[in-house]
This record gives sequence, structure tokens and C-alpha cells, in this order.
Amino acid sequence: MALPGARARGWAAATKMAQRRRHAEGAKGSPSPAPPSSRAALYVHWPYCEKRCSYCNFNKVDSVFFGGGTPSLASPNTVAAVLEAVDQAAHLPADSEVTLEANPTSAPGSRLAAFGAAGINRLSIGLQSLDDKELQLLGRTHTASDALQTLAEARRLFPGRVSVDLMLGLPAQKSGPWLRQLQELLGYCDDHISLYQLTLERGTALFTQVQRGTLPAPDPEAAAEMYQEGRALLREAGFRQYEVSNFARNGALSTHNWTYWQCGQYLGVGPGAHGRFVPQGAGGHTREARIQTLEPDNWMKEVTLFGHGTRKRVPLGELELLEEVLAMGLRTDVGITHQHWQRFASQLSLWDVFGSSQEVKALLVQGLLLLDHRGLRCSWEGLAVLDSLLLTLLPRLQEAWLQRAPSPGQGG
Repeated sequence: MALPGARARGWAAATKMAQRRRHAEGAKGSPSPAPPSSRAALYVHWPYCEKRCSYCNFNKVDSVFFGGGTPSLASPNTVAAVLEAVDQAAHLPADSEVTLEANPTSAPGSRLAAFGAAGINRLSIGLQSLDDKELQLLGRTHTASDALQTLAEARRLFPGRVSVDLMLGLPAQKSGPWLRQLQELLGYCDDHISLYQLTLERGTALFTQVQRGTLPAPDPEAAAEMYQEGRALLREAGFRQYEVSNFARNGALSTHNWTYWQCGQYLGVGPGAHGRFVPQGAGGHTREARIQTLEPDNWMKEVTLFGHGTRKRVPLGELELLEEVLAMGLRTDVGITHQHWQRFASQLSLWDVFGSSQEVKALLVQGLLLLDHRGLRCSWEGLAVLDSLLLTLLPRLQEAWLQRAPSPGQGG
């Protein structure tokens, strides 16, 4: 669920700016209780891969998502055992979305069928490119032919429930050839496509090659052009851009990822996994961010010794939670409805926060944002520049929250 390239950096920069200002002004406030709910999504991180990709820096219940890593390397029996354990611990409705991430080389047809028998009903295929040279650059172990064959098998076994990933913004990649890949993919794909911009992570093989000059640095202008033309092409093909990186037709949205963007509760299980939920079983009322131990061996030792692999628990204050609601909600085409916002901020409406801001009014006039009876959302044009919008909106949220928050000693 990473933000594409510049958008991730923009969100991170805006968040840090808000945190610095909050600390500088000595803002204080008690942690805000999140809306009580007995519903949650579950993310199961399978940290192992056949081969580390050149761009990867990973350690390698309403819905369940097996992500990684390469969870399609797991035994279907292991997946079935996990789902059985989930169903014993919490009710897992028969119609729940259960997704498995798969790489073409680890998911032949017979194996995909076995995953289906284990309880998987949706696949997310890491296709990444239809150019064999690009796949080699990315360190992938499959070819374009492998990818298309796996995609065909997946569609046969899981019709209407197969997603594919396509990367953009690679070193030396040009818009024209990339758009031809996307056009070709439209002839083979199912009803869900994710477009992800390459992010060079320190410590990866690609980062080192670019740093040493053996590869050109990715061109952000070219990547922006690919993204803009790609989303336009998908719209013409009948896909709805329901989130910054995700496109669906025939209603094939990812309900699991929608939980993230709506700031619903989700549990993260497995090495390095993250979660956001209210630990009601422990008598808690405050939403927490939880992070699992990163290294697989240490995680397993901790689970054996303590019954869990949680390394860090961070209670989220009201402002931190609202920042997440704003940043995540605006990633979707629906945006943030007034009703949804009020679930998290009962005494601070969207009108209170943004209605009188001249900077926000300028964004409304430019047609990048909409604030009306429905709520706050990006326009089609605004969704493509969300990072820059957040640099304006997040500080305004903090200012409004500080004006409303009681001073120390006044209670609240």
C-alpha cells in the first residue's frame, strides 16, 4: 500500500513538518478513542522470496491478505492452516476477500488451484513489466511470457478476481514504450490493475547501480508523464481510478486495501508487518500502531517465547489519527465524507478545518480539490498531485486542531 514515488515523499515531508510544528508549539492532547468496531482486516506477511528483486528493501476479519515477500512460495497447506486458525480465533465469513500475492515463477496453474482449494479467492500478480530487459533489470526471475501464462491461468481459476501490478519510472524507461506495454496488458488483464512508480531504496542493488553511475537515475518528469497518460488510457478502457495507484472495472475494488484507506482496523501478522487497531481485548480504547519484529528468525523466537512478535506499540493521539484519515482518505476518488470524518473528529468538522482557509480556497478555485455537502475530495487533476496538496492541507489541519485543543490545565 505504498504511495507512488514523489507522492510518498510529499506525504512523508508534510507529516514531518506537521510533527515538528506540533512539538515546537508544545501541543498536548489526550489520545483519542477510535470508533469502536469488532471488524478488522488481517495482513499476513510471508517474508521469504525465491530471489531478492533489485528494487526491494523489504525483509524478506473482513478480509485476509497474504503479502510479502512471495507468499506464493508457501505451501497451500500452510495457507489453509493459517485461515483455519483465523476462523477459530475470529469469525471469517465465507464471502470474505482472501488475497494472495503471487509471482509468475512461483505460481503455475496446479499450484494456483491448490491455493484456491486452501481458501484463497483473489490473486495479486507481481507482473511488473512486459519487457524482458526491464524484468532482468528489476531482478525478477520470470519472463514476460511467464507472466502472461500465469495471468491466463489465474483468470481461468479466479475470474474477475485477479489483480496485476505494473511498474513505471524505471531507469532509462520512456513513456511511449511503457504505454505500449500497458496497452498490451489490457488485452490480457482481468478487472484490476495497480500502477506503481519505482522508488529507489538505499541498500538495494538498483540504488547502488544508480549511485555508481552504471545506471541513469529515473527521470521524475518521464514518470509523471507515464502516470498521467496511463491513468487516462485506463479510464478510456472503462477502469475507475478508485485510488492513487489502483484501477478497477466491474466493481472489482480491493476491499482489503479499502480498509487501509478508510482508516479501518487491520491486524499485521508476520515479520515486519504493521497494524492499526484498538486492542479491545486488553481493555483498551485507544487506537494503536503496532509493528512486528523485522527479522524472521527473531520474530519466530519471540512468538515461541511470548506468544506474539510485536516489537513496538504506539498509541495514536487525536491529531495523528486525523492526519492519517486525511492523507489516506484523499488517496481515493470518494475522498472523505462528512460522516466519515465525524467518526474520528466529533467536534471538528471539515468545514471548521478547511472552510475558511485562503490556501484551501485557492486549491478549490484551481479545480484540484472539492469541498461541498459530500465532503472533501480530490478532483481527477488533483489526485495526480496529492503530495503537493497534502503539504497545504496537513499544516492547516494541525492549526485548526491546536486552536480547538484545550490548554494544559484546562482539562479535556
